[in-house]
Amino acid sequence: MKAVIPVAGIGSRLRPHTHTQPKSLVPVAGNTILGHIIDRLRGAGIEEFVFIIGYLGEKVESYVRRQYPNVKSSFVVQEPREGIGHALWLAREQFRHDQDGVLIMLGDTIVDVDLDELLRTPGNVLAVKEVKTPSIFGVVETNNSGRVTKVIEKPRIPKSNYALVGLYKIADPAWLASALERIVEQDQRTHNEFQLTDALMVMIQDGAQMTTAPVDNWFDCGRKDTLLEANAKLLNRPEFLGRREYPEFPDTIIIPPVSIGKDCQISHSIIGPNVAIGDRTIVKNTILSDSIIGSYSELRQAVMHDCIVGSDASFRGLNHSLNIGDNTEIDYS
Repeated sequence: MKAVIPVAGIGSRLRPHTHTQPKSLVPVAGNTILGHIIDRLRGAGIEEFVFIIGYLGEKVESYVRRQYPNVKSSFVVQEPREGIGHALWLAREQFRHDQDGVLIMLGDTIVDVDLDELLRTPGNVLAVKEVKTPSIFGVVETNNSGRVTKVIEKPRIPKSNYALVGLYKIADPAWLASALERIVEQDQRTHNEFQLTDALMVMIQDGAQMTTAPVDNWFDCGRKDTLLEANAKLLNRPEFLGRREYPEFPDTIIIPPVSIGKDCQISHSIIGPNVAIGDRTIVKNTILSDSIIGSYSELRQAVMHDCIVGSDASFRGLNHSLNIGDNTEIDYS
């Protein structure tokens, strides 16, 4: 089966990091968002990928070709960017004739789901998660037998709490391609964009049967808070918790789980828990927890938590010489 991954978005909710880096390449838990997605899909046996690129797309293409040289990859440019439905419409000839179906996964989403079981499930399958505020997502409605009866993008009055998480297995790609052509030809837009949900609804109205697959965890990595949450959850997986050996750093305490890149210089610091540090970063006299630090950065004299620091960044905290008398309280918070 082929995987199609739209990664053309600007990622405005993650600025300033996405001014210079596409959202899919923002680091999380010792990898990039896109790297986690590709690794999970390859683990399920998928080796052919179509990437729909746009904003800073040359960086995405360079990353994939450099990090995954043995993966069969093709790239489709989305310009202008008019929604996920428009992105897939542009790429439709890349998957229309695939007899084994197609897997679509949005490039800013990390999910915990049994991919092997999802791929074995016959027919069209939409991955979903129950949420508290469904009106900000695509929403799925089902009947008593579990069959999908309606999908709608960001409904004002949701009739279901089950949100689409950005993972779709389509058994008949030609049918999806035709539905995408119909909504584009008829200029059928929702929230001023061509939506995948509208194309799926065309298929349902024409008789396509769809079921849902619940996911255990879903991280929409398009915001700072959810990105840090994803970082912590991924670092607490068994493969990270099992890594108890770290390089010897002078006068430094490591509190797992932590991911530390290559050739870092760390001294007189406390690192962790839930910290991911990129390659060749310098950390001195710093207390760091629940944070993501990019590569080639430098932190000195800092106490940091719940922070995202990009690559090639530098931060130096306050360094005080104090003479404090009795019954004194000083608060720099």
